[in-house]
Amino acid sequence: MSALRLGSVAPDFKANTTKGPISFHEWIGDSWAVLFSHPADFTPVCTTELGEVAKLSRAFEKRGVKAIGLSTNGLDDHEKWIEDINEVGNVDVQFPIIADADRKVATLYDMLDSEEHDPTNVVNGIPFTVRSVFIIDPAKKIRLVIVYPASCGRNFDEILRVIDSLQLTDRKKIATPANWTPGKDVIVHVSVSNEEAEKEFPGYRQVRPYLRFASLPADA
Repeated sequence: MSALRLGSVAPDFKANTTKGPISFHEWIGDSWAVLFSHPADFTPVCTTELGEVAKLSRAFEKRGVKAIGLSTNGLDDHEKWIEDINEVGNVDVQFPIIADADRKVATLYDMLDSEEHDPTNVVNGIPFTVRSVFIIDPAKKIRLVIVYPASCGRNFDEILRVIDSLQLTDRKKIATPANWTPGKDVIVHVSVSNEEAEKEFPGYRQVRPYLRFASLPADA
C-alpha cells in the first residue's frame, strides 16, 4: 500500500461503529471529517480526549465537520466506556466510534504503534493505535495528518484552528501565518500579483517582496 500523503484520497472502508455500520465515504457525504484514533478504551488520556470532542460538537457542526473515533476495542467496550466518558466529562457523546478489533482500518491508515517506539503500547506482540488525526475534505482528500504518542493528549482547539485555516484558504488566495487564529491578519498568496492584491485585499501591507499581510472581514 502506498503511503498516505496530503492530497491522497482517504481510503474507503466499511466498519461497525457505535452508531451502526458505515461505509466511510458515504458517511462523510458532502461534509468535512476528522478521523481520530486512540490507543484503548477505559484509559485516562483517551477518556479526556473523547470528552473534549463531545464538548466541541457544536463547534464541529458549525464548520460542517463530522468527527469519528477509532480504537482496537470492540463495540461492547465502546458502549460501556461511553458511559464513563459522559459521566467524567459531563457530556453526551453522539459521534460514532469505530470498533476495529481486527485492526483493518488502523492498518489501512497506518495508525498502529511499534515496540521500538513505545513498548507499553504493544502487548504480547499486538500493537495498539497511536493518536492519529486525519482531516478529510468533502472531496475525500486528506488535508492534514498529525500523529501524537499515546502519552500526549491532543489539543482539539488546534485541530479546529487548522480546519478554519483550510476552509479559509480554500475560499481565498491566502495562507495563514504562525499562530494565526480567525480574525487575525492573513498572508497574501505568492501567486497573487500586487495589482491583484490591491483589488482583492485593499490596503494590504508589504513587509518584504515575498511577505504581504492583509486583513479580512469577519464574514470572509
